[in-house]
Amino acid sequence: MTSPASPSNVQPRAPDFAEWRKLAGALSFQNLAFINGEFVPAKSGRVFPSVNPATGETLTEVAECDAADIDRAVAAARRAFDSGEWAKMHPARRGRRLQRLADLILRDQNTLALLDSLDMGKPISDAWGLDVPGAAGIFRYYGQAADKVCGEIAPSDADATALISREPIGVVGAVVPWNYPLDMLAWKCAPALAAGCCVVLKPAEQSPLSALHFAALTLEAGLPPGVFNVAPGFGETAGAAIGRHPDVDCVAFTGSTEVGKKFLTYAGESGIRPVWLECGGKSPNLVFADADNLERAAAESAAGIFFNQGEVCSANSRLLVERKIRGDFVSAIAERAGDWQPGDPLDPATTMGAIVDEAQLRRIEDCVSRGKAEGARVVCGGEAVTVNGRGWFYPPTILEGVRGGMCVAREEIFGPALSVLEFGDEAEAVRMANDTIYGLAASIWTGSLSRAHRLSRELRAGTVSVNKVDAFSMHTPFGGFKQSGY
Repeated sequence: MTSPASPSNVQPRAPDFAEWRKLAGALSFQNLAFINGEFVPAKSGRVFPSVNPATGETLTEVAECDAADIDRAVAAARRAFDSGEWAKMHPARRGRRLQRLADLILRDQNTLALLDSLDMGKPISDAWGLDVPGAAGIFRYYGQAADKVCGEIAPSDADATALISREPIGVVGAVVPWNYPLDMLAWKCAPALAAGCCVVLKPAEQSPLSALHFAALTLEAGLPPGVFNVAPGFGETAGAAIGRHPDVDCVAFTGSTEVGKKFLTYAGESGIRPVWLECGGKSPNLVFADADNLERAAAESAAGIFFNQGEVCSANSRLLVERKIRGDFVSAIAERAGDWQPGDPLDPATTMGAIVDEAQLRRIEDCVSRGKAEGARVVCGGEAVTVNGRGWFYPPTILEGVRGGMCVAREEIFGPALSVLEFGDEAEAVRMANDTIYGLAASIWTGSLSRAHRLSRELRAGTVSVNKVDAFSMHTPFGGFKQSGY
């Protein structure tokens, strides 16, 4: 017989719409910072609202941490690291605790999915079926890997022995975005914890709630106090304080390129430390007339920009389509857009939820409006909508007649807006695809194996998917070129 938190081959049943609404009504929210194993208010006593973007209603008031609280959190992490209780624990024991943490994430699957859906507007079916199991999988992967990373003996003269030891770097400051609150936490924190580091996490101010629930699970899993800390707050205060803190040994950041550059500046101002950046993207999706299955290409191209409301750094937001098939292919994507209409995020049938907040909705509106002013034509969408008369929603939007110099071809919109450009031959396609400050991801649709290999090398993108969009896995690297970070 397995305990509730033990892995099982039996998949749980997802609640239906009525059950999700009932669970949401009974949900309580942890809203205090988590420092040294305790939930505490911000030293200033200030709070900020966590708002449900589907309704505009405040879910709870969350502790607003600033530099003083970051000092507390970093000091707790430093004490925990220096004590050696976690850093010097046998890697197999450390790994078992992370695997226990993975079990607890799955035990609380409904709660964690609800927190992310309510907090940032994500469809509950995605949060429950993809994000929460994905986060658990990441912790399980690194928990299993903890005792598989070994040192080395380097080549040396016969009268010498050179040993290479892999050591935890120390205190890791992690600053994560709002589009995948729990998964981004896992991406940053699981490998750091597996290595024996201690973490100070700042979740995005738009979506702090799942991180605070997760914090309690770390104690239940057996992580010592101070090993994992959560300091919710704003980027310009709490985030900047992590970036500038002299006792943070490295910073891991996912977010906009603009803010990523600030973290490089912070590191230079306060001392030299590694800064691991995963920043913006304007990923090209190249569709050639010789693709084996243009219907599938259209379906995945739609998913590549409309999934998660287009709030994905690697979203295939630039469609580069061969001129001879442009009209029919764009029509096929426009037809598929009907499968991605905004709806109540708590309805399991909903494929597109709410935009995270009003400010992000206005940014999407502004960029699309500027694109139209520059000559782009709206095929579908293009105007904000409400669901049940409330919330911040934006429908699937396709812009045709886009030229390379337009804002909608160059700026990361971070919303469900697809810019369509056409090309005549392969050389033009590569030139257009690489004509960007970003280089995070790309997709190629072709029936030619030689073209697939050739273009995969020529495209300046960290991950190139062939006859698929976003072919990512925790088993492969994820990072980019140019201003997408590394």
